[in-house]
Amino acid sequence: MNAVLIAVIVMLVLSLLRINVVFSLIIGALVGGLTAGLSVAETIDAFTGGLGAGATIALSYALLGGFAIAISKTGIPELLVLAILKLVKSKGDSNKVGLVKALVFLLLLMMAVFSQNLIPIHIAFIPLLVPPILKVLNMLQVDRRLIACILAFGLITPYMFLPYGFGAIYQDIVATQMGLSGLEIALSDIPKAMAVPALGMVFGLVMAFVLFRKPRSYKQQEVEVNDLKVDVKKSSIVFTIISLLAALTVQVETDSMIAGALAGIVVLYVSGALKRKEADVLLTEGMRMMAFVGFVMITANGFAAVINATGHVESLVEASSGLLQGNVSIAVLIMLIVGLVVTMGIGSSFATIPIIAAIFVPLAMELGLSPLATIALIGTAGALGDAGSPASDSTLGPTAGLNVDGQHNHIWDTCVPTFVAYNIPLVLFGWIAVVFVL
Repeated sequence: MNAVLIAVIVMLVLSLLRINVVFSLIIGALVGGLTAGLSVAETIDAFTGGLGAGATIALSYALLGGFAIAISKTGIPELLVLAILKLVKSKGDSNKVGLVKALVFLLLLMMAVFSQNLIPIHIAFIPLLVPPILKVLNMLQVDRRLIACILAFGLITPYMFLPYGFGAIYQDIVATQMGLSGLEIALSDIPKAMAVPALGMVFGLVMAFVLFRKPRSYKQQEVEVNDLKVDVKKSSIVFTIISLLAALTVQVETDSMIAGALAGIVVLYVSGALKRKEADVLLTEGMRMMAFVGFVMITANGFAAVINATGHVESLVEASSGLLQGNVSIAVLIMLIVGLVVTMGIGSSFATIPIIAAIFVPLAMELGLSPLATIALIGTAGALGDAGSPASDSTLGPTAGLNVDGQHNHIWDTCVPTFVAYNIPLVLFGWIAVVFVL
């Protein structure tokens, strides 16, 4: 049996059984190494030797988590939420129901997109923004499944396509892992390659508006919401904006999310927008928030190192190529579905890339795919499953905000709708991009 196939199957089965993904990766790597004839010591040496490749990404995630928490404590997110709620309430008494709905949808979409790139606070805005407007949504009889899809779109599409904030981390992972697997690419090529798959997400969002357009009634319950009375100094607002600009500028100039996040934190720290007494606790809290993903990244690199050490990647590629007989269309479709299964099991598109790149890159080269087509294949396969996975932040976040009154089911009202709305179009548009466009 092929050791690579065995390792991936073991890792997938354990992940789908809700075994911690770090342990699943370690066990899968060990089984794969032993299957290939490596000793336990050789397998462990290969595994530990590969861990360092994930250190940069893990540190990027940790610093960005610290930066996100620091920003959230300045009061700026609360000010944005208050401004949005005032706009919604000011239109709430109007008879123009369509206008009110459009305003709510647009504001939720903007906040979700900004949370990934412009103001990288990830899902932290959802518990602040969504519960206060549930009453308005109930009055408008808006299907909450549509809101879940809107939020998921904003949480996923930006990192796929835009090379800033979380997008910089995702795209750096793609470039790094493809390089380690034998195909060096430029970071600047990734947005070009991911343009068509991103259009698939747009198509899915439009489809969500069609699928969940009908009114849906909910019981009007009083939702316990924290009263947002924010007193933020003007200087804090100014320095927070400067910190965001500094983080973005430094990241662009250095191509380093580590440098960008550090620059933003330094501005907040030196300016006093981040209180020095609280700084250590807040930054530690932010790093802890991202620690799990960081450990998954590091472990996945060890897993990939063992996969390469087995020497079975080449045989798997040759066997797959022979089985597919050069049928690029079927091969691409199969690889996209594998990416979907892996991400669904792990719950992290970021952690999926190191796992699939070691196999997909050699196979893509064997099939004669161009570098841009290979980027689209890896990037899309990694993002597939983020929408729809019960363990993904992109589904857990929306559910946390929409289910505060107990009327929104995580699986049937968030996971299933987002799976249908986005994973099906992503497979289709990713396949078109790889096979026909690039």
